[in-house]
Amino acid sequence: MRAEAAPSTRTLRGWQRRALVRYLTAKPRDFLMVATPGAGKTTFALRIVAELLADRTVERITIVVPTEHLKVQWASAAASHGIALDPRFSNSDSQTSSEYHGVVVTYAQVASHPSRHRVRTEAAKTLVIFDEIHHGGDAKSWGDGIREAFDDATRRLALTGTPFRSDDSPIPFINYEPDGAGHLRSVADDSYGYTDALADGVVRPVVFMAYSGEARWRDSAGEEHAARLGEPLTAEHTTRAWRTALDPTGEWMPAVITAAHTRLRQLREGGMADAGGMIIATDQKAARAYAVLLKRHTGEEPTVVLSDDPTASDKIAQFSAATTPWLVAVRMVSEGVDVPRLAVGVYATSASTPLFFAQAIGRFVRSRRPGETASIFLPSVPSLLGLAS
Repeated sequence: MRAEAAPSTRTLRGWQRRALVRYLTAKPRDFLMVATPGAGKTTFALRIVAELLADRTVERITIVVPTEHLKVQWASAAASHGIALDPRFSNSDSQTSSEYHGVVVTYAQVASHPSRHRVRTEAAKTLVIFDEIHHGGDAKSWGDGIREAFDDATRRLALTGTPFRSDDSPIPFINYEPDGAGHLRSVADDSYGYTDALADGVVRPVVFMAYSGEARWRDSAGEEHAARLGEPLTAEHTTRAWRTALDPTGEWMPAVITAAHTRLRQLREGGMADAGGMIIATDQKAARAYAVLLKRHTGEEPTVVLSDDPTASDKIAQFSAATTPWLVAVRMVSEGVDVPRLAVGVYATSASTPLFFAQAIGRFVRSRRPGETASIFLPSVPSLLGLAS
C-alpha cells in the first residue's frame, strides 16, 4: 500500500504561500490559478495535492495535461514531493495500482473515453488538476470530455500561464465575465503576473530583437511582389512577407539564425556557460529544414523534437540536462516544458495568438541566477511587436 503524501517542507515562494493560504482557507470546489510561465505553478499545485491528501479531503488525484511529455514531467515532479502518479495509465486500464496516489492523462485521452474517467472519479473522492486549462477549448470534444469525466469530482484546480477568452464555447468549470470588448474572459481566483514575478526575481527580463528584411514572392497569377517587414503593409502583404521570411530557403532565416547564435555564444562566454537556444517552427517540415540551416551556419548539430517522435520526451530531458547549444521544435516545447537554461529564442512560427505567444516566450523566462536575461528574435510584424510590448 502506498503511504499518504505529507505536505512538503520545501520553502515556497511568496506568491505560492499567499495563494496556498487563500485556497486552504476556503477549499473551494473549483479554483483557477493564473501564474506567469516559470513562476512555479506545478510546485503550488503539488503542495495542494499533499495538503488535501493529508487531511483526507480527497483520496485520489487525476492530473490532465496537453501533451504526452508533460505526463512524464508531472509524474517526475510529483515524485520529488513524495507523491506517486502513474503517467502510463491508459484508457484500457480498469484501475491503477495501489502504489499510486493517482494518474496523469492528456485532454485527448479523456475526450476519447470520458465515461472511463468518470467511473474512476466517482469511485473515490478525487482532486482533478487541469494543467494549462485553456486547452479545454482546443476542441469541442475536449471540453465536453472533461465535463463528462470530472463533473462529480470532489475538487478541481485549474492552472494556466495567461488569462484566456471564450471565443466559441466556455471551458467547463471556469468562470467568465464580459471584458468590455464583446468577449467573455476567464476570471482567476488568484493570479501572479509577469510584472510581479520580474520584481520578485522569479523570472528573467526578456529582450526582443525584431528583424526586418525584404521579402519577395510571386502570386497565383505569376506576378512578383516585394515588401519589407517592419514597414506599413496591407494585412495580406504582411502575411505573405511573414511567410516568405520564415521560408528556410530564403535569406531571412539564415541571417537571424546567425545573429541568434552570436547572441548565444556571447551569453555562454559571459558566464552562462550552459545557455541554450531554441527555434520554434511552424511545422515539422520547417523544423527539419531549420536544423539543417543551424548545422550549416553555426557548425552545431541541434536536437530536433517532433511531436510524433516516440523519443521526444527523452530528447527534451537530455537537452535540459546537457550543455549542447540548440534545440528545434514545433509546438510541444511551447508550454509547460521546463528547460531552465533556454535563454535565446527564434520565433519562427506563423502562430500569433496572445495565448500561444505568451506560452512560447514563457519557455525562456525562468530565472536561475541574478543578472541572467533572455533574448527573443522575431519577425518585425505588427501583431508580434504588439504582443512583445
